Amino acid sequence: MTTRSPKKIAFFSAKKRNRTLKTQLLWWLIPTLVLVMMGALWLSNHQLRNQIDNAYDRSLSGALRAIDHNISTASGGLAMEQPYLMLEFFELTANGSVFYRVATEDELAEIGHPGLPMPAEPLISGEPRFFYATYQGTPVRVAALARPMDPPLYANKGGRVIVQVAEGLDSRQAFLHQVLLRSVERDLAVILISVLVIILGVFMALRPLERLRQEVEGRSGDDLSPVSASDMPGEVLPLVAAVNLHMARFAAQARVQSQFLDDASHQLRTPLSVLRTQTAFALRETDPQEVRTALLAMQEGLDRAVRTTNQMLALARAKDASLADGGVMPEPVDLVDLADGVIRTLLPAARARQLDIGLEAHQRPVFVSGADWLLREAVSNLVDNAIRYTSHGGQVTVTVEADASQARLIVQDDGPGMSAEDIARACVRFRRGAAGKNKSGAGLGLAIVGTIAETLGAKLVLENRAPLPGLRAALVFSLKSASDAAPRHENGQS
Repeated sequence: MTTRSPKKIAFFSAKKRNRTLKTQLLWWLIPTLVLVMMGALWLSNHQLRNQIDNAYDRSLSGALRAIDHNISTASGGLAMEQPYLMLEFFELTANGSVFYRVATEDELAEIGHPGLPMPAEPLISGEPRFFYATYQGTPVRVAALARPMDPPLYANKGGRVIVQVAEGLDSRQAFLHQVLLRSVERDLAVILISVLVIILGVFMALRPLERLRQEVEGRSGDDLSPVSASDMPGEVLPLVAAVNLHMARFAAQARVQSQFLDDASHQLRTPLSVLRTQTAFALRETDPQEVRTALLAMQEGLDRAVRTTNQMLALARAKDASLADGGVMPEPVDLVDLADGVIRTLLPAARARQLDIGLEAHQRPVFVSGADWLLREAVSNLVDNAIRYTSHGGQVTVTVEADASQARLIVQDDGPGMSAEDIARACVRFRRGAAGKNKSGAGLGLAIVGTIAETLGAKLVLENRAPLPGLRAALVFSLKSASDAAPRHENGQS
């Protein structure tokens, strides 16, 4: 006995639950249309029955008026002149049995067929009344009219005369059934045509979605170009736009990953090859001093490779943060506290070069809107660059200042500075300026800072400290978005 795996069962159940849009539209539209059309069919047949009754009742009313016109009480009794010829003509017209009755209201005088049914409600003089009844076991349609006798049969007593005409329903029902059958056939044909039109319309309306599915399925795995929105209905355009936006984000992330892999393979291949050569040299040497020299060179190469790897990872993280859905979640960051932490971290490197490094901040705290880990990475690269390019015994100063609209974190050194061309191309990956040709590094520091500044909506400004030697690197932040995020202090500063 074989058993299905839970994944297969879940797949089939989900597939069974997820009906297509085409099916849902047809399940909603067709039953609704059929119900509405059946209601309309019933209403039209009811109205048609009333119209046929009105047409036949006009014929009954004509016969009723003709009999009434030929009734006379002038002779002192109830008389009707030549009714039979008129009734024979009415029988030919009605194509069925015809009955009539003329009587006084007190039924003392009566002509015609006795016992014709009377309506349930009293008759109003001069107004004919039409109703269905049964006479001698035959269903009939009866027309009844009451009017005052002129002259009255009884002296000084007045009274009314009742005139009734009835016809059998065979002809009327046969005609009604014939007309109703044609009406039903016509309405059913309309329903069928409407259902076919709805089905065709749904299939035609959803064809762009089918084309969209085929286009996406037919693409190669690396084709992330935007999906064409031509000939798409307006309701589908937001979906296509969302798909294109998602594909653009994925393409950007794929470019970042591909760039990282290319950079890693390019930048790490040479240090690893050098390390392999140095390892082979050290293994061949028997002189301890030569082995120590090779190990020191290997250590320097490893430090270079580790720094390059860390910088490439930092650059990739910064670019991933800029491409993340919704961007970086802003939080209030105190630039003074952050700069103090970075200086403390890099203080051993500054002391090794006998540098005077310090922090100047006349206002504490200075809050900006950003991400702490990204800002710390950017400031660390700026301070590290300043330490590397400042000569032994030089000075590095980190300044944090703010006014009503901007906050600035400035890193100044008294190194060689940068040329105008180097400043213009400072954020290009793996490019090193003229001052860094003989310095260790991969040329990624300012590229990382530039990427982080762009991600956080800040601005990186580089300028020489003319006439003094050295470079001034500043991160400039707008305080409009950070003013509400900064916490309140009792002294009113933020």
